[in-house]
Amino acid sequence: MGERIGSWVSGLCVLALGLTAGAMLAEAAILVPYWQSLAPSDFFDWYAANASLLVDFYSPLEISAAVSAIACAIWYSVRSRPGAGLWWLAATLSIFVLVMFFLYFEEANAGFAERAIAEGDVADALATWGTWQWARVAVGFTAFAVAVWALRKNAASRAR
Repeated sequence: MGERIGSWVSGLCVLALGLTAGAMLAEAAILVPYWQSLAPSDFFDWYAANASLLVDFYSPLEISAAVSAIACAIWYSVRSRPGAGLWWLAATLSIFVLVMFFLYFEEANAGFAERAIAEGDVADALATWGTWQWARVAVGFTAFAVAVWALRKNAASRAR
C-alpha cells in the first residue's frame, strides 16, 4: 500500500513540476513578448488589470510543485528508495524557483503595479524581467527533468 501511495504522489509531483515549468515557459515566451509590444501606458494598464490573476494562477502552482517535491524527497529518504538524492535536488530547485520571486520578481512586479517605473524605462525593465523569467524556466525545467529521472531510477530498481 505504501509503495502505491508513493508512486501516486511521485507521479503527481512530476506532473506539478512539469505544469509549473510549462506555465513559466508560456509566461516567458508569450506574455513577455506581448508586454513588450505594448506602449508603456498600455502595459501598465494591462498589468494593473491582470496582476492578481497572475499571482492567483502561479502561486499555488509553484508552491504545490515545491511542497510535493519536498514530500517526495522525504518519502524516498525515509523509505531508502533509489532516487532520494535526485528528489532532494528537484525539491531544492523548485524551492529556488520560489526564492527567485523574492530575490527579483516581488519588487519588479510591485514597480509595474504601482507604475513606479518611468515610461522610458519600461522596455529595459521588461527585458530584465524576461531574462529573470528565462532563468526561472531553466531552473523549473531542470527540477522537472531531475524528478522524472528520480521516478525512472526508482521504477528501474523495482523492475529488477
